[in-house]
Amino acid sequence: MSSTREVRSSEAKRLRNQYQRKTTRTFIKRLRKASSPEEAKGLYVKITSMLDRMAKKGVVHRSTASRQKSRLAHLLKALGSSS
Repeated sequence: MSSTREVRSSEAKRLRNQYQRKTTRTFIKRLRKASSPEEAKGLYVKITSMLDRMAKKGVVHRSTASRQKSRLAHLLKALGSSS
């Protein structure tokens, strides 16, 4: 009985995690294609929040979230200086 509940619960969590990962990846792609530094800055703030939340919930490892934020910050800095 509890095993069937666990299966249902695991499937719900898997779908939720999948949605969060996919949404974050989409926002990261938008940031990489951003033309203006202002747009990129807004996206960076949103992505950082998403990554922190995912790391807190265990969807991604905290080191992975940290690495992605660092790389995006580097990209943001380069975009700002090129204009």
